[in-house]
Amino acid sequence: MKVLFIGGTGNISTASSKLAIKKGIDLYHFNRGQSTVEISGVKTIIGDIKKPNELEELKKHTWDVVVNWIAFIPEDIENDIKLFKGKTKQYIFISSASCYQTPLSYPIITESTPLKNNLWEYSNDKIKCEDLLVKTYREEDFPIIIVRPSYTYDTVIPIAIGGFDEYTTVDRILKGKEIIIHGDGTSLWTVTHADDFAIGLVGLLGLTQAIGHAFHITSDEVLTWNMIYKILAESVNCEAKVVHISSDFICKMEPSFTGGLLGDKSESVIFDNSKIKTFVPGFKATISFAEGIKRTLKWLDENPDKKIVNSDTNAKIDAILRVYKAL
Repeated sequence: MKVLFIGGTGNISTASSKLAIKKGIDLYHFNRGQSTVEISGVKTIIGDIKKPNELEELKKHTWDVVVNWIAFIPEDIENDIKLFKGKTKQYIFISSASCYQTPLSYPIITESTPLKNNLWEYSNDKIKCEDLLVKTYREEDFPIIIVRPSYTYDTVIPIAIGGFDEYTTVDRILKGKEIIIHGDGTSLWTVTHADDFAIGLVGLLGLTQAIGHAFHITSDEVLTWNMIYKILAESVNCEAKVVHISSDFICKMEPSFTGGLLGDKSESVIFDNSKIKTFVPGFKATISFAEGIKRTLKWLDENPDKKIVNSDTNAKIDAILRVYKAL
């Protein structure tokens, strides 16, 4: 099976690339060749998917599957449809579980949960991408599959403030500084390790009966945000000094947090993974957050240049704490 990953060396996609190679898939990456990640067995075509003059080598190929890990806006999808229509048997768009209805009208999320998120431009753009793909599938038989990850991590820290590609909140914990947990910390959340996600994603490659369907692929482990931060702090052998502040107050003080917080992480989410388990019977998420975050922190210790402490984020956290305590 000849598969193209557009991207393929990122936080989520690296694990899927490694598993695809392990499964004997003939895997190509199309990217700018700037990543330091090396995956033995992958054939790389150098180019920028957003630059038409760098696509000539790509146009020479036909594919069993194309997976775009880095499409974010409808224009990206429009370009892919033109490029791959008639050139692939399957096109997989990596969307986001943040596209689901916000706020939720029913707490259990299935693939039939409505898509509606007007609080985060990122999610709204992903919804527009999905709408365009579904329309093209219905009207032109473009062979789509939509995959919605939910805060999937490997080399990033999956927390609400001062994390992801930053080490800011971990640094605050290590230095005994106060950190913010939104709300009272009892809302529910799901984080998924990229190695677990890869089992579901790779299982969909070449699966003809999955065409036209959407899937979320997440862990079944449900944690409160209090527990997520507690596990994180324990993983660096510290106790976090937590201040609970409402999401509304945080976002009023710092509007840049609105999308990721009010548009996503302030909601309780519980995912029903029955569909991916039906289509890919081998899918099962087995990596607990307690185990997975230790792997992430070990990787960061081995790559200290990735321990990014953002002074701007620190200033925002300190400002929010200062105003909140003065009330």
